[in-house]
Amino acid sequence: MILFFGLILIFLALFLVFASLGQLNSERGGVSKSLEVLEAMTGATPETSVAKPEEPPFTVRILEPLLARAQGLGRRITGADQAERIRAQLDRAGNPPGWSVDRVSSGKVVGALVGLVAGVYFALILGLSLPALIVVVVGGVALGFYAPNIWLFNTAQKREAQILKDLPDAIDLLTISVEAGLGFDAALQQVARNTTGPLTGELSRMLQEMQIGQSRSEALRGLGERTHVADLKSFVSAMVQADKVGVPIAQVLRIQSGEMRTKRRQRAEEKAAEVPVKIMIPVILFILPCLMIIVMGPGILSMIESFSGK
Repeated sequence: MILFFGLILIFLALFLVFASLGQLNSERGGVSKSLEVLEAMTGATPETSVAKPEEPPFTVRILEPLLARAQGLGRRITGADQAERIRAQLDRAGNPPGWSVDRVSSGKVVGALVGLVAGVYFALILGLSLPALIVVVVGGVALGFYAPNIWLFNTAQKREAQILKDLPDAIDLLTISVEAGLGFDAALQQVARNTTGPLTGELSRMLQEMQIGQSRSEALRGLGERTHVADLKSFVSAMVQADKVGVPIAQVLRIQSGEMRTKRRQRAEEKAAEVPVKIMIPVILFILPCLMIIVMGPGILSMIESFSGK
């Protein structure tokens, strides 16, 4: 069956190659005949009379129509509610360059097709039965369909972990800038200018939203909604409440800075407490068997020799 499938692919490839060569030769023959007729009628050279039309590249002829169809099919599959969820996932992932809702939708369709082909191919190679083949194909289609969502979720998790790591230092710098006499907006600009990472991008986006007309409370709420970091949401809520009530921002920032440092120390202590439990698994699976072999191996060999009578 695999040999038959491979022969079909080879014949199909040869057919496409010969068809393209035949089409190319026919196009060249037609162009050359037209140039000969024009040269005989006008006496002009082919270079000066008619310019050879350029053939569009492969991406324009093949890939772009296929991607457009996949994009249309992806729009029908996802729907309006799924589009909003994908947009929220893109915001959490930091809106990677070149990625949009339509790109994710078309990627889901293309991934499902790739998973289907890969599942059928590996099932035929392994020689699986029909039920196992169906399970492998369905699993490949599901994996390919949800691959863009998995990638976005993984990117968002890494990005939010980096935000959580950079948040205490950013709040410390913001507190120092405000206590030095800067306003809150100017202090945010100072933090965005002197730091790097995903938190800097979020602060810069918040400043841009404030510059185009949004209020400070709305921009802060948007900052909290774009991420799922609990500490950042707590900081945003405190700043919105302070802005609404009229509490001095420097005092609120000082309290938030102390809380963030305390939470960072608690997270470090929690991870340190998890080390003995996590290290137990490799110790039991890999280190203890080696020690047992080294310590008890000679004794076991001696017992075998004693009982065997040698």
